[in-house]
Amino acid sequence: MPLLIKHGRIITSTDDYTADIYCAGDTISRIEKSIDPGSCAAGTEVIDAAGKYVFPGFIDPHVHVYLPFMGTYAKDDWESASRAALMGGTTTLIEMICPGKADEPMGAFETWLGKAQGKSTCDFTFHMGVTRFDDLAEKQFREIVKRGIRSFKVFLAYKGALGVDDRELYHTLKLAKELGVVVTAHCENETLVAERQAELLAAGKTAPQFHEPSRPVQVEAEGVHHLMTFAELTGAEVYVVHTSCDEAAREAQRAILRGVKAHIEVVLPHLVVDQSYTEKPGFEGAKYVMSPPLRDKSQLPKMWDHLARRTVATVATDHAPFDFETQKTMGKDAFTKIPNGIPSVENRVDLLFTHGVTTGKIDLHTFVDCASTRAAGIFGLKGKGTIAVGADADLVVYDPAYRGKISAKSKTHHNMATDYSAFEGWDLRGRSDTVSVRGQIVVRGGTFVGKSGAGRLVPRG
Repeated sequence: MPLLIKHGRIITSTDDYTADIYCAGDTISRIEKSIDPGSCAAGTEVIDAAGKYVFPGFIDPHVHVYLPFMGTYAKDDWESASRAALMGGTTTLIEMICPGKADEPMGAFETWLGKAQGKSTCDFTFHMGVTRFDDLAEKQFREIVKRGIRSFKVFLAYKGALGVDDRELYHTLKLAKELGVVVTAHCENETLVAERQAELLAAGKTAPQFHEPSRPVQVEAEGVHHLMTFAELTGAEVYVVHTSCDEAAREAQRAILRGVKAHIEVVLPHLVVDQSYTEKPGFEGAKYVMSPPLRDKSQLPKMWDHLARRTVATVATDHAPFDFETQKTMGKDAFTKIPNGIPSVENRVDLLFTHGVTTGKIDLHTFVDCASTRAAGIFGLKGKGTIAVGADADLVVYDPAYRGKISAKSKTHHNMATDYSAFEGWDLRGRSDTVSVRGQIVVRGGTFVGKSGAGRLVPRG
């Protein structure tokens, strides 16, 4: 059904103006000061966006949906994750494929792709995880890139599991340079983490609050420095995921200033929650265990400042949904056994708007840039991340006057499959009122109306 959005205030990463948008099919057909509905095709749905913003569909460049981890599996599937994303205004997800070291890359790619196709309501693509590098893996990585996956993922953490050694890192970056692929990287020093974990557990320090001391800011900053050295020597383009602290961000900035092609990502939790949340009484702190960990509250304004200056390129989530009652409790006797992750794919846009835009920490253009446009540019998402004639008709009519609260008991702000929200009771100032994916309305008036399986694998340049 054709779509006409009238009277909305259109905001992109660079522009701010009031106009009407007409979508005859998958893409935006017209943008004009005023479009007469009578000039549109029969059956056109008209949305009055007066008093509301119209944003390009938001992009979360770092999520986990299907995720085997620490002997269990993430709770979401693509039906629940895509519904939650869309309710929060996110129309495209990039999922991390995380094969085990013994797995063949092509088999893992087919598994992850099969989980999304026919189930996702939003559009999607992947970062191909590199957990081994040998002749067979290299051959398969080349084929996966030909299939349209233009980014890799490496872990400089999780020793003995997902982590790569320096030889594997070097050859992954060389291949990426040859193929024009961006390498995303989890940057921590795996040896330092493993040794500090063992020391803390031996001292009887097993509670969730000791997760952060096991991988402090120096460990993350050293991991970023390590990656940048290899990127500089190979000429590869790199992207540091979930940068949690000023020390790590500055390591990446120093490399960028000397010519390394690198991008910095922060995830929503590292902007709005801090280490004190892991110190909640009982075992409640386990809800906030993620890696890199939540930092001292003094880090939050520094990360907002990096974002406001656009030295941080993107805001993602690292969405990794595990139940509190049946999964996080696996680590009651040792913080190292707590499945890592804070479910947040549904809350990213609203909390970024509430705590960033309405407080003056970032402006509307930076909001759109970090939550949509930059991700589209870095990862070559064709047609995504902007509002222009010919672009995909992924649009968010956003109501800044909305007021509400997050609660795991309410489907208004909790469509994720987890049994808790890390942001229970938090106030919201704004929400996505109407959302379209390629011209088809999937959220109308804050209610999900999408069709499961309508999402597609995004073509990438």
